This record gives sequence, structure tokens and C-alpha cells, in this order.
Amino acid sequence: MLEIILAVLEVLASAALIIVVLLQSGKEAGLSGALAGNSDSFMSKNGKGGTDKMLASSTKWIAAAWLVLTLALSLI
Repeated sequence: MLEIILAVLEVLASAALIIVVLLQSGKEAGLSGALAGNSDSFMSKNGKGGTDKMLASSTKWIAAAWLVLTLALSLI
């Protein structure tokens, strides 16, 4: 019974991790961003910083929960 509960929680954590990663905005960096003509100003970059920070933090916590669930399932 415990194994089934942990497996269901792991599937939910996996789906949540996929969704949170897909919601994050792409990062243009380096030479490719300069050559493509990145037109984001300083103010427009900081406007969406709160959402990006929240998604990044959520990704870390969900990934940690997924890791713990995976280890627990492997021990059972």
C-alpha cells in the first residue's frame, strides 16, 4: 500500500516538474543573444523577474521532492 502511494506521489511530482520547467522562459546568453539583436531593456527584464524566480524556486523544491520519493521507492 505504501509503495502505491509513493508511486502515485512520484508521478504527480514528475508531472509538476515537467510543467514548471516548460513554463520557464528561455535564457538568451552569450554571443548568440548579442548576434540575434536582443532588444530587452533593463526594465523589461526585471518586470518578469518575480515569476521567473518563483518558477526556479519551485523547480528546485519539486526536484528535491522527486529525488526523495525516488530514493524511498528504491528502498521499499
